[in-house]
Amino acid sequence: MLDEKYNFQKVNDNRTSGVLMHISSLPGPYGIGTMGENARKFVDFLVNAGQTYWQVLPVGPTSYGDSPYQSFSTFAGNPYFIDLEYLKNDGLITQEELNPLNENVDIEKIDYGRLYHERYEILRRAFERFDLSSIDFSSFCKQESFWLNDFSLFMALKDANNGNSWTQWDEKYKSRNKQALKEFEETNKKDIFFHLFIQYIFYKQWIALKEYANSRGIKIIGDIPIYVAEDSSDVWANPQLFLLKPDLTPAFVGGCPPDAFSDAGQLWGNPVYNWDENKKENYRWWIERIRSSFKIFDCVRIDHFRGFESFWQIPAGDDTAKNGSWQKGPAYDLFRQIKEDLGDLPIIAEDLGYMTKEVYEFRQQTAFPGMKIIQFAFNEEMNSEHIPHNYTTDYVVYAGTHDNETLRGWIDNQDHALLQRAKEYAGLTEEEGYNWGIIRLCMTSVADTAIFQLQDLLDLGNWARMNLPGTLGTNWQWRAKELPSDELKDRLYRYTKNSNRLRK
Repeated sequence: MLDEKYNFQKVNDNRTSGVLMHISSLPGPYGIGTMGENARKFVDFLVNAGQTYWQVLPVGPTSYGDSPYQSFSTFAGNPYFIDLEYLKNDGLITQEELNPLNENVDIEKIDYGRLYHERYEILRRAFERFDLSSIDFSSFCKQESFWLNDFSLFMALKDANNGNSWTQWDEKYKSRNKQALKEFEETNKKDIFFHLFIQYIFYKQWIALKEYANSRGIKIIGDIPIYVAEDSSDVWANPQLFLLKPDLTPAFVGGCPPDAFSDAGQLWGNPVYNWDENKKENYRWWIERIRSSFKIFDCVRIDHFRGFESFWQIPAGDDTAKNGSWQKGPAYDLFRQIKEDLGDLPIIAEDLGYMTKEVYEFRQQTAFPGMKIIQFAFNEEMNSEHIPHNYTTDYVVYAGTHDNETLRGWIDNQDHALLQRAKEYAGLTEEEGYNWGIIRLCMTSVADTAIFQLQDLLDLGNWARMNLPGTLGTNWQWRAKELPSDELKDRLYRYTKNSNRLRK
C-alpha cells in the first residue's frame, strides 16, 4: 500500500493543444477570410478534433507590406476581416453590390492590392446606410475612447493626405497642433465617423465570434508584436513614448541580430520605446494595450518577448541590422505594473532568438510559458534547447510558426544527415507521414501545450508558407481553399487523445 504522505496528482491536467491559422487564411468568398460563418465552422472543427485553442496572428489593420505585425494601430481591428454577408443580412449592403467582389478571385491567395481598392468602397456604402444615432454605437465609441478618437482622426487625416505616412503631413497635423486638428475635425466629421463605424462593426463581429468559440470550449490565442509601426496612430498620438528625433522621425529602430530565422539578422524599422518616459507614465499606454488585447483574446502571445529584458537598437537609416547594440529594457518592472493593474494573465512569451541567462531569469520571474520549435531541434549534437528531451512543462511547443517553413517544405529542404537524425529520434516513416510524425513528437512531449499550423496538418509545401522574414511582396497571402475534412478532424482527434491533450 502506498504511503499516505504522497499526494499523487495527475501530471497531465494542463495538457492541451490547438491550431494556428490566421483569420485571413479562412476559406470563403470575397478574397480573404472573415469573421463570418466559416470562422464558426472552423471553431466546430476544433471542437470535434478535441482541441482547446485557436491561435491567430495580430488582427490590426495592415499597412505597408501587408504584414499583421505592421499595423496602423495596435488597438484597432482589420477592416478586411469584417464579414460582408453579415452586413448584407443587416441590410447595409446588397448582393448586387457584393457580386463584383467575387469575380476572378484566387481562392488560395490574397490580393491585398485589390482588397485595398474594393473593400473600403463597399464599407463606405454600408456606412451610408448605418444609423449613427445607435445607442450601441455611441456606447462603443465612449468605451474605446482611449485609442479610438486618435485612431479615427489619424485615418481620416491619412485619407486626406493620399495615404501618406503622418511624418509627411503638414507640420500642423504632424505635430498635432490643437487648433488645426479641431478645424480638421469640424470639416471632416463624416470621414472620421466612417472609421469609427468600421471599428464598431469589427468589434461587434469579433466579440460575437469569440463568444461562439468560448461557448463551445475553444479559447482564442491572440498575438501582439512588441513594437508598433512608425506609421501608426500609436506613435503619432504618443510621440513621447518613443525614441524620436526633433522632426518626429525615429532616432533608432528595432530588429534583431543574426539568429535561426535570418543569417543577417532582421531590420524591422519600428521605432523603439523611450522606456524612461513609459515608466514616468506608469506604463499607462502598455496597460491599456494589454487590457484591450484581453477584451478580444483569451490568451496573448507577446512577440519578441526577450526585447523587454534587452533589445537590439539599430541607428535609423542603416541598411542592415548588423550595426545595432543591446539596450536594457524595463524587464519585470513593466509586468509587475501590468499584474498590479490587471491581475494574473495567461500570456505566452515568445522567447526565441538570441537568449541570455538574464532573459531566461526574466521569463521565469514572470512565470509565463515560453516557446519551443521542433524545426530547430535536430542539431548535430542533439542537444538543442528545442529538442523534446530538454523540455520542461512550462512551454508551448510548435512544429513551426508563421515565420518558419511549412513542415513539408522543411523536410524537403533538409540535408540528409539532419533528416536522418530527425527520422531516428522521432521514428518518422513515410507510412505515417513525416509531418504526422513531427506532430506526434510535439503531442507526446512534456510541454503543456502543442500548437500546429493548419498548413502542416494538411502537409502543404512552402508555397503555403505564411512569411519569409526579411522579404516583401509574397507573404501573408495563403488561404485554405476549403474547411478541414472529417478525415483530418478524426486523425487530429486520435493524436490528441493518444497524448492526453483532449479539451477538458
